[in-house]
Amino acid sequence: MKPMFSIALAFALLGSIGSAQATVWKQDNAHSQVKFAVTHMVISEVTGDFKNFDVTLTQGKDDFSGSTLEATLKTASINTENEMRDKHLRSDDFLNAEKYPTISFKSTSFEKTGENTYKITGTLTIRDVTKSVVLDAKYLGQANDGNGNQKAGFKATGSISRFDYGVKWNKAIEAGGLIVSDKVELTFLMELQKQK
Repeated sequence: MKPMFSIALAFALLGSIGSAQATVWKQDNAHSQVKFAVTHMVISEVTGDFKNFDVTLTQGKDDFSGSTLEATLKTASINTENEMRDKHLRSDDFLNAEKYPTISFKSTSFEKTGENTYKITGTLTIRDVTKSVVLDAKYLGQANDGNGNQKAGFKATGSISRFDYGVKWNKAIEAGGLIVSDKVELTFLMELQKQK
């Protein structure tokens, strides 16, 4: 191979690598949810969700390993179907939505653990406190919606201590235990759409 041809080929390959664009997926709002659950008075469970959020998955390999995931939740959009309770959750006793308008998550690793399972490690920030968390995720497959849009489904779950993030409102009950548990279960139900 002639030297000049080799140099030209090398530059062509570098150019094609540089122009390659990552595959980006964003949530389909109509078919995605960010949910949470806490124990109430030790004997029951209260669930809720965030109505306003943004999720971006930047795909790594074809099997999604090595991907990056970023999510932003608007704290003022917290919803438990009870207006008085939701107002309390937005107050400084809990999220202080006025001072801390967002909750954010950013992955640091996206590891394939099985045929359709992943461990997503990242940092979660609530009330300006950042801690490492792990989400267990399941890939549910892909489908075309018939309008030329490619969709991918994921379900990710994890749990955190709200006390770790300064969400420390607390009252004990007579029988023992807390009115609202420290542990919060998180569930991301995502239908993601490939961006064109």
